[in-house]
Amino acid sequence: MTEITATMVKDLREKTGAGMMDCKKALNEANGDMEAAIDWLRKKGLSAAAKKAGRVAAEGLVAVAAEGTKAAIVEVNAETDFVARNDSFQTFALDAAKLALNAGGDIEALKNQPHAQGGTVQEVLTNLVATIGENMNLRRTACLSVSQGIVASYIHNALAPNVGKIGVLVALESSADPAKLQELGKQIAMHVAATRPEALTIAEVDPKAVQRERDILTEQAAGSGKPAEIIAKMVEGRLRKYYEEVVLMEQVYVVDGESRISQVVEKASKTLGAPVKLTGFARYQLGEGIEKAADDFAAEVAKMAG
Repeated sequence: MTEITATMVKDLREKTGAGMMDCKKALNEANGDMEAAIDWLRKKGLSAAAKKAGRVAAEGLVAVAAEGTKAAIVEVNAETDFVARNDSFQTFALDAAKLALNAGGDIEALKNQPHAQGGTVQEVLTNLVATIGENMNLRRTACLSVSQGIVASYIHNALAPNVGKIGVLVALESSADPAKLQELGKQIAMHVAATRPEALTIAEVDPKAVQRERDILTEQAAGSGKPAEIIAKMVEGRLRKYYEEVVLMEQVYVVDGESRISQVVEKASKTLGAPVKLTGFARYQLGEGIEKAADDFAAEVAKMAG
């Protein structure tokens, strides 16, 4: 039997918003498996979370760079927000994003790119660690390109030009006016920053995620006592709602609150006088998926033991 620690309970509570004792029971039922515990809470109606929201904390910066028909995004982590505001650190992040344009989304290729300061990107970062005295990590990168059109980039709440806590790339394939495409791409990128889509189209949603959602919805609907055929229709209806939450092309555009993103792109094709295709996106939020350092949880432990 896996030992259920106070930190595990706290992490589950932060991910789901469920009560402490419910989180402890869920982890016991799931033998410590965090994902299974989240599912257990949802099936019992004790959690409103439909997916992991990436609330874990880490410091550093997300940086973007665009050039012609391609753009890149990187995440560089540090231990404190103080370092994220350091000019040298920000310069490194921006340089890394520019060099990522040639790395094709491969983090190891980026680390081995030659840097203008001499040596590789990783070597320059190592020197920066020695200079600033804080551990840093070049964590991930992505690069999008189109044969014709633009890749728009956007930083939400930028600390400086092209660096901040949330970064987005949106690729639009089209022969339309690049300036107008940039305007459209920027608006869609702002939408992506706000809504956290997980896939571009329904076909691209992870089949395991869909099956997991179907299983949860089926168990929830089974409690209604309705006939099997009605339950099947209920599940399919709720799955459509799920797709509207996680699929970019199915989401309601935050700008007008009524059009789907697919309709926004379709309308743009008519307005701009040339076919427009949204071919991809990338969204990085600083610290997604990085485990928090355990902190003082003594008060909660005392409550749990009581």
